[in-house]
Amino acid sequence: MSSQPSLQPAALPAPLRDYPSKLFVETTTFCNLRCPMCVKQAADSNIIDADMTDATFSALEPVFPRLEALLLNGIGEALMHPHLLGFIHRARRVMPEQSWIGFQSNGLLLDERWARDLVASGLDRLCLSVDGVKPDTFSKVREGEDLSDMEQAFAYLAAARKRQPDTRLKVGVEFVLMQENKQQLLDTLRWVAARGADFMLVTQALVYDGAYVDEVAYDNSTDAAVEIFTRWRDKVNSLGLDVKDYDPRWELGRFVPTIDPKIARMMEVVDELRAEARSKDVFLDMPRLMKRSADHAGQMQALFAEAEELAKSLGVELKLPAAVPRYERKCDFVEDGGAFISWDGSVHPCYFLWHQFRCFISDWDRLVKPKVFGNVSDRPLLDIWNDQAFRGFRENVHEFDYPYCCNCAVAPCDLLQEDDFEQDCYTQEEPCGACQWAMGLLQCLQ
Repeated sequence: MSSQPSLQPAALPAPLRDYPSKLFVETTTFCNLRCPMCVKQAADSNIIDADMTDATFSALEPVFPRLEALLLNGIGEALMHPHLLGFIHRARRVMPEQSWIGFQSNGLLLDERWARDLVASGLDRLCLSVDGVKPDTFSKVREGEDLSDMEQAFAYLAAARKRQPDTRLKVGVEFVLMQENKQQLLDTLRWVAARGADFMLVTQALVYDGAYVDEVAYDNSTDAAVEIFTRWRDKVNSLGLDVKDYDPRWELGRFVPTIDPKIARMMEVVDELRAEARSKDVFLDMPRLMKRSADHAGQMQALFAEAEELAKSLGVELKLPAAVPRYERKCDFVEDGGAFISWDGSVHPCYFLWHQFRCFISDWDRLVKPKVFGNVSDRPLLDIWNDQAFRGFRENVHEFDYPYCCNCAVAPCDLLQEDDFEQDCYTQEEPCGACQWAMGLLQCLQ
């Protein structure tokens, strides 16, 4: 007998409830574009093209009455699924009135009929991909699409919403921030606002190709590590020394300089602040901190502050990523009670562990493999959700006691680089220590 949603109080943290609060449903893996920054093009990706069947979608319906959100996209272009509108209608009929349904799209297939049907369907949020307003940049990132296609999509949506002013639909955009397009952020915000966008979601880039490692627009050191390092640098400067005189090899015993009193004092300051970092469980990768550009980090913070003021003046809801990895990490997917369903019915915990792919975290590559807790074709979703394996995973991630792999001086270690991850140096079995979503760098419609 399948499980049924209980009357468990919603005040219980979402990961610990006996039903999921959000579903991320991969209706299709087909796509009409071949964007170079897409996981489908990543090395070791084994994603095949396929659509979710009606039977698989039907297997999810028992949880709809308790959902807070239903997101109908994964790797593919949702508009390519032949029954997308039917899925929206079926979900809207049984989901709570205050819940929402949404998906992301490249917008290339959005014509007058699609716009009219989506506005009338009960869809709440549609997020279109816009990574710049310079035609050459846009076409390079979204290979196979032109900026004029996006302009037409906005026009169709604006006309359809005008014809049906009581629609639930809010239109927004996702902007993937890189070095190449960061100076277009403000112009893009103005461009989409002028075409009726209600919200804008900005995310840092997840790099799948080593050639793009230098294109990331964020600093790899955590905010807490940067704060400690900055105080150390200022203290060293007050001693009449230059932070550039410090050599990390001194600590490793590989190179011992002729001890100068000032150098000895510098090493004492380093020991003091390393002790502080250890007491706060802050990882310090000194070579990386030495090479970081304070000017670049300051420019990103200033750009984000300006974007926030501009969005406020334009009436656009803006969600920005972290400019540097945050020390206080959490998994929004788990904390929001999310479950991820692949086109074939497999159940996963998050975006990061949804598919197999190779990516670059900091400047080292990593093979990521999916975490699967079951398949709704074999067992009811609620049974899978409440199984000890999935519940235990969520409980551990809820605590989030993982090393700061991206700030570790010995990363990537053998534990992290194993093709079949077993545990990290804290003996935790979830591969979350290097997750860029948890550090606030990556965002998506959720």
